[in-house]
Amino acid sequence: MRLLVLVLSALLVSIAAAAAQAPLQKRGEELLRARCAACHAIGRSGESPRRGAPAFHVLMQRYPPQSLEEALAEGLVTGHRDMPEFVFPPADIAAIVAYLETLRGRR
Repeated sequence: MRLLVLVLSALLVSIAAAAAQAPLQKRGEELLRARCAACHAIGRSGESPRRGAPAFHVLMQRYPPQSLEEALAEGLVTGHRDMPEFVFPPADIAAIVAYLETLRGRR
């Protein structure tokens, strides 16, 4: 009985944590849709609208989302001139990283 209570407690904590993350992930998706989706595929599958722009679901297979935190705070720039520089405040970075985490491991 004690084991059952512990398992159920752990399950409830996990569910509560996931529910708390959902609004943050949704905000991250909204930010990426507004700033990135014109060129990049931001969903769990699909091709990017702009040729040569990597799909985020592919990038998240190669790099952990947390590795982008500093770049998002200081100014995300790339080697090509067509991509604008983006700088995000800490709350937006947390939301973006939370959303990008949902893309890992799903192809």
